Amino acid sequence: MTDDVKLLMLAGDYVEDYEIMVPYQALSMLGYRVDVVCPDKKAGDKVLTAIHDFEGAQTYSEKPGHAFTLTADFDAIDTDEYLGLIVPGGRAPEYLRLNPRVIEIVRAFADRPMAAICHGAQLLAAAGVIKGRTVSAYPACRPEVELAGGTYADIAVTEAVTDGELVSAPAWPAHPAWLAQFLKVLGANISI
Repeated sequence: MTDDVKLLMLAGDYVEDYEIMVPYQALSMLGYRVDVVCPDKKAGDKVLTAIHDFEGAQTYSEKPGHAFTLTADFDAIDTDEYLGLIVPGGRAPEYLRLNPRVIEIVRAFADRPMAAICHGAQLLAAAGVIKGRTVSAYPACRPEVELAGGTYADIAVTEAVTDGELVSAPAWPAHPAWLAQFLKVLGANISI
C-alpha cells in the first residue's frame, strides 16, 4: 500500500472521537492516505470531537473529546481522486447533511467503497444512497434508514454489515469488524 491510494473522510464539530481517530489512524498505518475534511475549514484547522459512551442509560452519554486536525481543504476536494469514503458518526452528520456540497460528495461515492458508522447513516439517508440496501447505524437512526428505503440491520454493537460496497456498523465498539469488512471492500490483501 502506498499513500497515493486516497480515502476521503467527512468530519464536523462533535464528530464521535473514536469514530474519527481510530479509522484515521488504522487506515493511515496500513498506508492509505486519509484526507479528512470539514465544510468551511482547511487543512490544519481543527474540529472538536465528542466521546459517546454506553453507561446503562437509555441512550449514550457524551463527554468532550479531542481536537482533531483536518488533513485537507474541503473546497479543494475532487471526489475522482479517492478510492472510498468514510463517514463517522457523532452529532456532526445531523448538520453536515444540510450542506449541499456534502450531499454531492456522498452521492459521488454511491457505487464506490463507503464505510459509515453510527449516525453516519444520516448523511447516507439524506444523500439518497441507501435505497434497497441493508444498513446498520445507531438504533436511533433506524427510522431514517427505513424512510430512505434501506433495510435496517439490527445487529450487535460489535458487528458490521456489508451490502455491496457499503460497510456500516452501529457504533465504535464495532471497529474491528467494520474496518476489516471495509478493507475487504477496498480490495486490501493483508496477512499477518
